[in-house]
Amino acid sequence: MERHLMDSKIKGVSTGTTILAVTFNGGVIIGSDSRASIGGYYVSSKTINKLIQVHDRIFCCIAGSLADAQAVTKAAKFQISFHSIQMESPPLVKAAASVLKELCYNNKEELQAGFITAGWDRKKGPQVYTVALGGMLLSQPFTIGGSGSTYIYGYADAKYKPDMSKEECLQFATNALALAMGRDNVSGGVAHLVVITEEGVEHVVIPGDKLPKFHDE
Repeated sequence: MERHLMDSKIKGVSTGTTILAVTFNGGVIIGSDSRASIGGYYVSSKTINKLIQVHDRIFCCIAGSLADAQAVTKAAKFQISFHSIQMESPPLVKAAASVLKELCYNNKEELQAGFITAGWDRKKGPQVYTVALGGMLLSQPFTIGGSGSTYIYGYADAKYKPDMSKEECLQFATNALALAMGRDNVSGGVAHLVVITEEGVEHVVIPGDKLPKFHDE
């Protein structure tokens, strides 16, 4: 254990994490836990908000190196805002995801961060995009990521269904986060959720002791 802690000193803070995004009928939900870790062994913070608003109805959530992710989202917010001013209209979700993809691809040798981008726009409605390490961009109806996601692939595949209601989608996302946070040692804290629809954005925060429990902890 002592050797692990010494090794972790040379590593940056990472969002050893569980992140997800799910579309439903009329909107999309994006969510995450709130822990950050160093070296995968030491939880350095329990209160990180990994959901970053890059425009009015577009959010991204981050995994990997916290410093890299924050630098990329800061640059992306500037570029997306500039793009919106040029176009004289709100940006498309795919355009925002493409900005993140380009930043990740152009700096793939230096960055260790991945992103989920989700939002609503007038052209395609609710959308979810994964921006993987290295800059790959993939559109999906739902996606999960981070260290905690390895524990919930079976749950997500079994329980996801297209065109869920907002309430069903909230329950799906909450259960998925709770399952991952209960198993993954570097996922935990509170569950942050953002509901994005044509009407606007709704933030939901669920304390750890209010999350559903599926096993003895």
